[in-house]
Amino acid sequence: MSADQTAGAWSLRQTRTRKPFPESLPRDEKRLLSAASCCPDCGDSLRWLGEDTAEQLELMRSAFRVIRTVREKHACTKCDAIVQAPAPSRPIERGIAGAGLLARVLGSKYAEHTPLYRQSEIYSRQGVELSRSLLSGWVDACCRLLSPLEEALRGYVLSDGKLHVDDTPVQMLLSGNKKTKSGRLWKYVRDDRNAGSAVAPAVWFAYSPDRKAIHPQTHLAGFRGVLQADAYAGFNELYRGGQITEAACWAHARRKIHDVYARTPSALTEDALKRIGGLYAIGAEIRGMPAEQRLAERQQKAKPLLKSLESWLREKMNTLSRHSELAKAFAYALNQWPALTHYAGNGWTEADNNIAEKALRMVSLGRKNWLFFGSDHGGERVALMYSLIGTCKLNGVDPESYLRHVLDVIAD
Repeated sequence: MSADQTAGAWSLRQTRTRKPFPESLPRDEKRLLSAASCCPDCGDSLRWLGEDTAEQLELMRSAFRVIRTVREKHACTKCDAIVQAPAPSRPIERGIAGAGLLARVLGSKYAEHTPLYRQSEIYSRQGVELSRSLLSGWVDACCRLLSPLEEALRGYVLSDGKLHVDDTPVQMLLSGNKKTKSGRLWKYVRDDRNAGSAVAPAVWFAYSPDRKAIHPQTHLAGFRGVLQADAYAGFNELYRGGQITEAACWAHARRKIHDVYARTPSALTEDALKRIGGLYAIGAEIRGMPAEQRLAERQQKAKPLLKSLESWLREKMNTLSRHSELAKAFAYALNQWPALTHYAGNGWTEADNNIAEKALRMVSLGRKNWLFFGSDHGGERVALMYSLIGTCKLNGVDPESYLRHVLDVIAD
């Protein structure tokens, strides 16, 4: 690109309309007055014409502040009885940290994925020495305070009639050596906004030291409804009793075909992806509609496409080697066909499990920073905080503000 073209592109970028700053932000006004008291050209007096206003976003450095609480003592002039106001409660008994500082530590660690040793360095540069071990003790104490919220959140999530579930591996350090083993974080999401629901979404994370089927079976004890998940065999026992209905994920089925297409593009794989794309186009049209309307649209539009796609897949399977990668991808979809097509007969169910997969992104970001859990207790601690922070994010609530409020009142 030539210099003129570069300048032209930069000019175009500069002329785009800028989104105004939120009205909720505090504003400091700096008013500039002209030094001239009369017209610089003719010397006559000046009249007010108007003003130009420009706004610039600035960041004020966060600062520590010591809150000194003074409780006066008074003694009875007759019997010497002492009268004094009761000491205010603290999030951590006899602790030096206020709710705002504790919320900052928790938010930095679990929402912004900043390890405690790096936080300690940041605070040191601000003039306050807070060791990693001290911060770790605060985190542990706060998690004990917040733990009752986990059971309440779990009950709320599992009370819905449709649930999204997914899991991801995490590394846990084995006691006594430097080796790690693979644990698991399970995520259960309640979110019906795509079906026009105004009910608040929520997510509940649970940690387990392995991926045995007993863990989701224990987590979902008492749940009744539709479970939207991948094809993990550990879920099969949940479906056998008839209390839980399986709904599979078209994103997984499509991904297997797309992986083949990415390696060896062909007209066959392209055709398959276009057919699945037609299903997603219908989903985009009806997103946010009430469940009853979504069901009617799916019955009219998606159901015929699904029927045609099934016939097409079975026909093409007869022309492929069963050992080919594409045949395996097609077989994956056909083997799950009842679960993949469940959504066409239910206005609440989604075509895929992307709602659950999106909530796992915070785990992926966290893994890049904390690498492994120091113990099973550490895994449970992470599950608790991810549950609270993830639910805040789903509802558009600032996690740090929420934690500050809760820590400020929970001790009472």
